[in-house]
Amino acid sequence: MTKAYDRIKNYVNRTPLEESFYLGDEERRYFFKLESQQRAKSFKIRGALNKMMTLTEDEKNCGVAAISSGNHGSSVSYAASILGIKNVIVIVPLGTPISKIDKIKYFGADILQLGKSYDEAHSLGMKYINERGLTYIDAYYSDPEIYGGQGTVAIEIVEQNKDIDTIVVPIGGGGLITGIAVAAKAINPAIRIIGVQTEACPAMLKSYEDNVFYEEYPSEESLCDALVGGVGKLSYEMAKDYVDDFIAVSEDSIARAVSFMAKEEKYIVEAGSATAVAAIMDYRERIGGTNIALVISGGNIDGDVLTAILTKY
Repeated sequence: MTKAYDRIKNYVNRTPLEESFYLGDEERRYFFKLESQQRAKSFKIRGALNKMMTLTEDEKNCGVAAISSGNHGSSVSYAASILGIKNVIVIVPLGTPISKIDKIKYFGADILQLGKSYDEAHSLGMKYINERGLTYIDAYYSDPEIYGGQGTVAIEIVEQNKDIDTIVVPIGGGGLITGIAVAAKAINPAIRIIGVQTEACPAMLKSYEDNVFYEEYPSEESLCDALVGGVGKLSYEMAKDYVDDFIAVSEDSIARAVSFMAKEEKYIVEAGSATAVAAIMDYRERIGGTNIALVISGGNIDGDVLTAILTKY
């Protein structure tokens, strides 16, 4: 993780660790790790850049491709612009929020929309990538360079506040929480790591409950477009040994957390990020801790979705 951090630190924002105005009490203090304030509004720039900085010239010249629900794609597009890689294709599912598509295009990548769900886009996208000999930039599945980049979030958290004893992290494919958990416990084995998923797609939770690797997983309708689909192979193999608890929160709680962050804390966050806040609202005692970091993993929420949530809640 330290090699990854040394590699990318001059290109990514050292995002703030800001104390909540409203969540804390006499027993506990809560801090937002604002990865939503990265240039592409997501933590995923860390893993994408770490991986892409290790590519050979031949791999770059072949062109790079990513499959994404949005945030990984914009991060790959942004990283390519930093590194001068010209041929970049990002494959996204149909129905991907316009805000995320716009950011991918802004940084220079071409968009290809395939499949009705993330899992379907992934299956079709891998066929497209392999047929054309493109260099694939993994989002979460099994690339240690991606996990290493995501783990640099934990390095910053611990450096910014040595008293942090608990870190709450959203779970999609699992790259973020696995990277953070491994890095944090290497620094301080006593730090507790709590993973949070939406009840609409609890793929990691169900993988461990059923003792089955769910590479694909069906999702009910969800605000959390960044968290739907199956889990990564490397994360499935590792997370259970490093993560202290897995929690699923309801879509209603997530929407309330998005509204709370905007109206009270004055941060615009995407629904997937708000799962960490929803977990505190619903499971404060279960999560415990004294100084708790909540990883706000992204800020790319669709404007119409945000408006609807703020109107209702």
